[in-house]
Amino acid sequence: MTDKLSEFGLIAKYFVPLATHPGALALSDDAAVLKAEADHDLVMTADALTAGVHFLPDDPPNLIASKALRVNLSDLAAKGAEPVGYLLALALPQSIDDAWLAEFARGLGEDQKTFGVSLLGGDTTATPGPLTIAITAIGRVPHGTMIRRSGAKLGDHVYVSGTIGDAGAGLAILQGKVAREPDAAFLIGRYRQPTPRVSLGPKLRGFANASLDVSDGLIADLGHIAETSHVRIVVEAEAIPRSDALKSFDPDIVRAATAGDDYEIAFTASSPIPAGLPVTRIGRVEAGQGVVLLDGQGQEIAVPKAGFTHF
Repeated sequence: MTDKLSEFGLIAKYFVPLATHPGALALSDDAAVLKAEADHDLVMTADALTAGVHFLPDDPPNLIASKALRVNLSDLAAKGAEPVGYLLALALPQSIDDAWLAEFARGLGEDQKTFGVSLLGGDTTATPGPLTIAITAIGRVPHGTMIRRSGAKLGDHVYVSGTIGDAGAGLAILQGKVAREPDAAFLIGRYRQPTPRVSLGPKLRGFANASLDVSDGLIADLGHIAETSHVRIVVEAEAIPRSDALKSFDPDIVRAATAGDDYEIAFTASSPIPAGLPVTRIGRVEAGQGVVLLDGQGQEIAVPKAGFTHF
């Protein structure tokens, strides 16, 4: 970590300017304070990202910062929550210098403007490595309207936002597992800087029965809904939305359905969805357990591994 600044000098230079919410107290205290609202619930989520696991050590620092924040905003969106702010904890190796921190803070600042959030507080510490970034994001929903994983009902349709599998392909390109091709920049961008569906999430309140974000792979994450809701989810392989870039790069639907880092919203609903909602129907909820992937003839497709696992 840079030896030019003390811990508090580092905070003052790079992170106090990001603490725009009055409750952050300009990072001058040991805690932030948020005003409680009688008609709203606070929704909180936390994700830790580690170099070499969730991002590549040589990724641009502004994009590392952006990804760290966005994966948390994605969790809030899937719960139907509007983001308010976040806490940031950094474990910084000695290799991190002022230039890296300046770019990291720039990435956070740009996303704060994009998504209307503020840094509220956090902590910094030194580590022999690897670089670790932990964010706790805070959002709000009208009382009792947070969308849980466990609400899927028999007969529900299953939907997903955006496209699936792009980020996995982007990671494979960055790792040198496959050759670069014309759409490499698009696929790499989907891995390095996901798009949290913060405008979509609140629109799901009131008709989505169960929802989560797709972080570890579509099949794996739908498995969480199936398990907590005590149902079986059937996914139609040909209905899974894929970008043109991915289709030309890798037509394997199983790889797309099990790759991580998409950060799209997958949800179930029994009521008709509002017109114009940018989602695709990909399956249904039945009695039973687990998740199955079917081909166009209704035959089950073998899925050796449902998605990414941490342990």
